[in-house]
Amino acid sequence: VQLQASGGGLVQAGGSLRLSCAASGRTFSRFKIGWFRQAPGKVREFVVAISESGNSAVYADALQGRFTISRDNAKSTVYLQMNNLKPENTAVYYCAADDYSAYVSRTEGRYEYWGQGTQVTVSS
Repeated sequence: VQLQASGGGLVQAGGSLRLSCAASGRTFSRFKIGWFRQAPGKVREFVVAISESGNSAVYADALQGRFTISRDNAKSTVYLQMNNLKPENTAVYYCAADDYSAYVSRTEGRYEYWGQGTQVTVSS
């Protein structure tokens, strides 16, 4: 499966962005989809992930309540709605697909397919 992340940009603190992860090449509904991010000088970290059906999601503890993940399998797209953004949310955001895990995982190594990333910059 090929993944294309989009929707990043420059936003002021307190603002919102919606990222999209569009998939092609294989049956989208078989994949769990995760979002990860990498800030300058830091390791890539887990943000949120969603099950194949969209019925369950796992969030990084600090982000739940401000970030919301959803998916539209008919459009082969996962969305990440980010509200009340803060400068520390500045990073390149990546979407990734997991075809084999039995559960929605926070672990980067479980995701076999990765998109190219989209830059999110939050100014203070």
